[in-house]
Amino acid sequence: MKSILLTLSLFCTTLLQAQLNYQGAELGIEPYIGFSNLGGSVGGELKYAARLSEQLLVGPSFRLQRNWSNNLGVQSNMTTWGGGIFAHYRYQDLVFGGIEFQYLKSPFSFVNPLETVKPWSPNLMVGGGFYLKLTERVRLNAALFYDVINANNSPFRSSYTFKIKNEFGQVVRILPIIYRLTFFIPIDQN
Repeated sequence: MKSILLTLSLFCTTLLQAQLNYQGAELGIEPYIGFSNLGGSVGGELKYAARLSEQLLVGPSFRLQRNWSNNLGVQSNMTTWGGGIFAHYRYQDLVFGGIEFQYLKSPFSFVNPLETVKPWSPNLMVGGGFYLKLTERVRLNAALFYDVINANNSPFRSSYTFKIKNEFGQVVRILPIIYRLTFFIPIDQN
C-alpha cells in the first residue's frame, strides 16, 4: 500500500512539474483610498507574481496602509502593514479567480474601538472578477473578494460596502465583501 501511494504521489508531482514551469513574472500594484465621515484609509499593496503557466500566477504580497477614525468621538490612527501569499487563475484573458491570505498588523477593532484586540489580523480572501489587458504592458484585475475569516481587527472592515437592511431600512448585517483593482505589469518574460 505504501509503495502504491509513493508511486502515485511521484506520478502526480511529475505531472504537475511538467505542467507548471516558470514563464516569467509580473509586478502587481493595488492602490487604495477610502474616506467617510468617520475616517479613512490610504495605502496599497505590492504583489510579485510568478507565472507558472499561461493561466496560473502565485507569489508573495506586501500591504502598507494608513487608517484614521473618529468613531463616537474616539479619535485614532494607525499604520497597518504585513505580508501574505496569493494565487490567481486567469481564464481566456477575460476572467480570473483567486485566493489571497495576508497576516496584517492591525491593533484596532472596527467593532468596538475601546476593545483590546490581538495585534495581528489574519485575512483570507476568496473571489474573482475581470482580467483585462489595457496595453501590452499593463493588465487590470477588477474583482470582488469575500473575507472568509472576517476578523474583528481586519483593516478591510471599513471597506465593506454590501449591506443587508431590514424592512425599516436599518442595516442589520454588513457582508465582508470588498472590491479590488490591481494593475499587473510584466517584468520578466521567459
